[in-house]
Amino acid sequence: MIITRAEHRTEVIPFRARDNTPLSLVHVTSPVEVTKGPVMLVHGSGVRAELFRPPVRTTIVDVLLEDGWDVWMLNWRASIDLDPLSWTLADAAVYDHPAAVEHVLNATGAETMKAVIHCQGSTSFTMSAVAGLLPQVDTIVSNAVSLHPVVPAFSRLKIDYLTPVVKVFTPYLSPAWGYKSQGYFTRAIRGLVKATHRECDNIVCKMVSFTYGSGRPALWAHENLDDATHQWLSGEFAEVPVTFFEEMGRSIKAGHMVAAGNHPELPGNFVAEAPQTDARFAFIAGLDNLCFLPESQQRTFDFFQKHRPGKDSLHLIPGYGHLDVFFGEHAWQDTFPVIVEELNKTQEPTS
Repeated sequence: MIITRAEHRTEVIPFRARDNTPLSLVHVTSPVEVTKGPVMLVHGSGVRAELFRPPVRTTIVDVLLEDGWDVWMLNWRASIDLDPLSWTLADAAVYDHPAAVEHVLNATGAETMKAVIHCQGSTSFTMSAVAGLLPQVDTIVSNAVSLHPVVPAFSRLKIDYLTPVVKVFTPYLSPAWGYKSQGYFTRAIRGLVKATHRECDNIVCKMVSFTYGSGRPALWAHENLDDATHQWLSGEFAEVPVTFFEEMGRSIKAGHMVAAGNHPELPGNFVAEAPQTDARFAFIAGLDNLCFLPESQQRTFDFFQKHRPGKDSLHLIPGYGHLDVFFGEHAWQDTFPVIVEELNKTQEPTS
């Protein structure tokens, strides 16, 4: 039996990060009995928790519910469902993810939990775990990038040279400028994107590629998306602060994540010593990813292997890119089984 979204019961639960920033958790239940522990889904930058419930035949949430998991989706400070602010990944690592894990464990009574993390939800969550801030998380499935961001050459040029220009005019960059202008600068950016991206008729799809990668499109293959999802994504992307792009630019130059700001809870160098976590990691990457190259996950897997050989795993998935891993039309048969298998490897039934 496959659970459909119509059968979901959704509860949005507000809570506070450790610096008092408002966040929320989306708790999704279904008629299927929960026989396994909690699993938290963590989205990327400038999107929201609903990223994991696109209008496809079967979502990752459907599959997890059917498999008996207690599903929680996190809206951390990068979520477009929250008021925009100038966040950094280090802020999320220290303040958001530990608070979210604590909230889920308190709500469920579980002693441990698992996580499926994507993109900048993955970098920030991995930073938190490696720093020893998430000891209750025992299995982490990471998509696209974690500790070693490697991007196409053109993306690096955009981060190095466009970010300072954008910062002069606005604290944010937003794919939503495709359908709502916020002054002459945003209209100029939209005009530039229209002139240089002619891969489809969806202006937000084009703006996403301009913002996050180097392809046409950059975050998915059009042939992997059905028409409904291609239209749906127009409302799923919005503000991303310049502070994030500056932090990511420094990390790309260093070859590994470099925390921004003053956060003594985080190491100065995330790869200088062994990860301070017992969580088993499963690293996933689409081989066609043009946002973060598959080498990103390969490097982090190699780093983990160096310190604890044989514990973690790496899956490089042909035919997929960055986000179609989650909302591709056939992801239910191509990528979701990998995620579910990894979550179940160390899972014991709760009853």
